[in-house]
Amino acid sequence: MKDRMTKAIFIGLALLVVSGWVNSPTALLLGFGFTLFFNNPFKAYCHKAIHSFLKISVVGLGFGMFIKETLETSKEGFTLTFLSILLTVSLGFLLTKLLKLDTKLGHLITSGTSVCGGSAIAAISPVINAKSKSISIALGVVFLLNSVALFVFPAVGHYLHLTQHQFGLWCAVAIHDTSSVVGAALGYGDEALRIATTVKLSRMLWIIPLSLLSMFVFKTKGEKVKWPYFILLFIGAILVNSYHLIPAPATSLLVSGSKHLLVLTLFLVGSTISINDLKKTGIRPMVLAVLLWIFISVLSLVYILY
Repeated sequence: MKDRMTKAIFIGLALLVVSGWVNSPTALLLGFGFTLFFNNPFKAYCHKAIHSFLKISVVGLGFGMFIKETLETSKEGFTLTFLSILLTVSLGFLLTKLLKLDTKLGHLITSGTSVCGGSAIAAISPVINAKSKSISIALGVVFLLNSVALFVFPAVGHYLHLTQHQFGLWCAVAIHDTSSVVGAALGYGDEALRIATTVKLSRMLWIIPLSLLSMFVFKTKGEKVKWPYFILLFIGAILVNSYHLIPAPATSLLVSGSKHLLVLTLFLVGSTISINDLKKTGIRPMVLAVLLWIFISVLSLVYILY
């Protein structure tokens, strides 16, 4: 009986979130609040759903973009992306040694911070033969900071009077995971959302060279490098919209539905955050993650403003 009630509450909250009446930060809080009082009855399915829903949402957002604007945005964000990844990875190697952290754990946290959060960790962990404990800790740290970013970044953006263009670019570079990048930009404005999504996805392509660098540094051979194929679908959606292959009302519906699905994804992310897992993380991995996050956030913000 209790199990049925828990499932009913979870499904009810999910329906409320996807209805459009709840914004991104509130959805994340509802998911996290649920786990404080109940055991997530669908936790095993949530992790799979998060990855699938996020990809579907991002591809759907592509139906609201145009190829010319996308190329210009990607070109503009290239220099900042390259500098931030190069400097953050270099600092990560240095801080990992100074904090006397496990090298592979430090590299996973650094990769998640510099490129794209959980996606980078998932892609690079098999390349360096990381242990499951290191993967769990790195993911726990990244998910926690992602949650914080969803609240902090919009507040800082409004305080500094950042334009939508500036905020979208800043989000894409300084927030770890694509879900939180798009979630933070979603409430800031449509232009911020378009820029954040485009730059973040072009940033994801840096998983490939970072994976190759990881193979060289950790001297691993024969491991496959994962390619984020769904980015090709995102590009396809942009092309469809750019050449008006689908009627405008249909593309508007796809974009609107994708935004709702993204908010549901953030609810699921919140429902998978475990207090116990975060307690097991320890202080040094958290120190590394926070220092790197502050570095990339301040570096990118200064670059954008000046």
